[in-house]
Amino acid sequence: MISALFIAILVFLLISVPIAVCLGFSSLVALQVGGYPLITLAQAVYESLDSFSLMAIPFFILAGNLMQTGGMSRRLINLANVLVGWFRGGLGSVSVLTSMFFATISGSSSATTAAVGSTLIPAMEKKGYPKNFATATCAAAGELGVIIPPSIPMVVYGLVANVSIGSLFLAGFIPGLLIGISLVLTIIIVARVKGFDLVNRTSIRQWLIELWRAFTDSFLALIMPIIILGGIYEGVFTPTEASVVAVVYGFIVCMFVYRELKWKDLLPILGKSAVGTSIIMLIVAYASIFGYILTAEEVPQKLGEALAHFSDSPIVFLLLVNIFLFITGTLMEALVSIIIIAPILAPIAVQFGIDPVHFGIIMVVNMAIGMLTPPVAVNLVVACQIANLKMSQLTRPVLLYLAILTVDVLIISYIPAISMWLPSLSK
Repeated sequence: MISALFIAILVFLLISVPIAVCLGFSSLVALQVGGYPLITLAQAVYESLDSFSLMAIPFFILAGNLMQTGGMSRRLINLANVLVGWFRGGLGSVSVLTSMFFATISGSSSATTAAVGSTLIPAMEKKGYPKNFATATCAAAGELGVIIPPSIPMVVYGLVANVSIGSLFLAGFIPGLLIGISLVLTIIIVARVKGFDLVNRTSIRQWLIELWRAFTDSFLALIMPIIILGGIYEGVFTPTEASVVAVVYGFIVCMFVYRELKWKDLLPILGKSAVGTSIIMLIVAYASIFGYILTAEEVPQKLGEALAHFSDSPIVFLLLVNIFLFITGTLMEALVSIIIIAPILAPIAVQFGIDPVHFGIIMVVNMAIGMLTPPVAVNLVVACQIANLKMSQLTRPVLLYLAILTVDVLIISYIPAISMWLPSLSK
């Protein structure tokens, strides 16, 4: 039955069947071969979507789209530019810092890449950045959208691995900060070596005036993550309820305070959000039956026994997991990978003494790196569309960023305190 499942999914992938349909059809083939009643498919799909926590996904997507159209992303870019745009490599660093800001309100990597890249890729090119480096920079920075909370992949991991979503959100902050700093340092070094991004320095007084203006202009956008995440951790509302608060807050600020969101914009925003949500929900629904078959055939237990025979060291286990997740991330979309792999590997990680929250962050960071690795490479696709470049033109800068991100994921994997310190304070 398992052989039929993986042969079917491989065949469907090779003939370019959409991933949600691929998961559903391959599961249907496996159920038929295994003699399971086909009604199991409908039952598993319904039960997977009958979840209160899943409602957070459409609302976080809608909130991100409202803020992108309503002027919040532009104000965050202006603030980031004042903060770090005054040194060589500063404009590239602006893309990272803005992505970190936007990550706290979007929960989506591709949305972060699109919001930041559409403005900063042309601006970086005008400042003397090689176009391929500017494009790769925005794609690499965009992955912070799923590492810094709120994060849609963290919501999905929490559901499939039965882990606190609030703890996952807390655990993502410091790893996101670590990755952001490493990307900024890389940009600064490259800018100095290559000699681009010259800056015109201003007086401290003028800089402080510009900083105050940018801060006051973006203040309402900055306090949004404080309201949302603070409300979650103080127990005022759940992560799902927080996503609704994000939509209401974003709508009021963008429509009535900034006045950049128009009534005519609402229908396209709702349509875009509905399409994005439906794609994710289809993947979640059909991946659930895929996971059900793996569980029914005791694949996690068998794989855990095999790994235990191979080595009883958590260090070796994490190394193998990181290699496996890196390869998986290049071939599969992040949410699909999490839904399929988390139920298998999370229980095994617990057997090796690894906290499931820490393991969740390792998975999410690896899947975020996968957004930068072809052939799937969601962030690269979005950034290349904005810059009108081919993926092959980004090879050298992407390899540089992948090397830095690989070091980051190893540090996060082998120093659990980076992920677990903040969650430990909330207990």
